[in-house]
Amino acid sequence: QVQLVESGGGLVQAGGFLRLSCAASGDTHCISFMGWYRQAPGKERELVARMSSVGDTVYADSVMDRFTISRDNAKKMVYLQMNSLKPEDTAVYYCKATSPLRKESWGQGTQVTVSS
Repeated sequence: QVQLVESGGGLVQAGGFLRLSCAASGDTHCISFMGWYRQAPGKERELVARMSSVGDTVYADSVMDRFTISRDNAKKMVYLQMNSLKPEDTAVYYCKATSPLRKESWGQGTQVTVSS
């Protein structure tokens, strides 16, 4: 079992930046993909970015060229650098770990609020 704890959310003005961090513990050797998802009020949870264990990345079109996911396997951390933030980026951001057998683990989420 994998435990995930996110941090780094907060309130920022449009055009600003934040860096989210996710610390993994437990059966971290079972992790293949790690990613960030977000859920805005009244909307479904959506993929923001994910990274495989070998560094392949996928980004949502809406965050391409503004957000960057990175991963430090030695420290069992995954990060999301968010630049040029927009009000529509406001959401609760969740970290997710996926095992090779597609078992999913989720963090508790961190709130990101972007003011206009």
